[in-house]
Amino acid sequence: MRSSDQNLIVLTVYIIGVSYIFNRMVESIDDQVKFEFKKGIVDEQLKEQNLDDKIGISFKLKASYPIDDLKDLGISIENKSDNVALYVDWDNSSLVVEHSKQSRRVIRKSPDLTRDLAVPQSPSLIAPKKTLSETVTAEDVFERDKDAGTYLAKKPLIDINGLQKGQKKLYNDFINRKKELDFSLQLVLRVSEVRLGLAPGRDFPPISIINCPFTVRKLPWTYALPWNKKKQ
Repeated sequence: MRSSDQNLIVLTVYIIGVSYIFNRMVESIDDQVKFEFKKGIVDEQLKEQNLDDKIGISFKLKASYPIDDLKDLGISIENKSDNVALYVDWDNSSLVVEHSKQSRRVIRKSPDLTRDLAVPQSPSLIAPKKTLSETVTAEDVFERDKDAGTYLAKKPLIDINGLQKGQKKLYNDFINRKKELDFSLQLVLRVSEVRLGLAPGRDFPPISIINCPFTVRKLPWTYALPWNKKKQ
């Protein structure tokens, strides 16, 4: 065999190998999604209810997630006031998924969920100038471990792959980056003035429902390339 023929074979094998590795790399990163908290909408609601100088709400999210990997939300609620007691009413809060029109009960996760999930949850008190950080999810993501007797969050918070069963077009549009998915945490807060002689709700509503919206979008495979500095 001539040297030129050998070189051509080596080059062909090399190209095939590089193409295979590149395709595998694309497959491994092509299922990344981004969860985005629309903080501006929340801040506007707080301002409309005269609570913007008293309450701050934020969420801890990664830059990206594999599809169906996110099972809970890390939330921080700050009581910025000097004289307002803030209570978070978990049992009256809910997670609303727009594409399914589903309203789901919120569960505040604890290190060891051994109790029945149907047991009422006590409201959380946030004292003035303090911040409450919790992890929350929907009741239906839990499954009970029969051996340990505890509940674990095993299902995704937003079941994207599950769309293939009943909403195939929406799933395809999402995967092809033509549509985004929307859901929200409807957070119920109870506000109480701690100064004596002032009636609750005189300066602001005693019960406030804050809609915390999120958008889920599919990321292009180029998102994970190391030289792609601009995260889409």
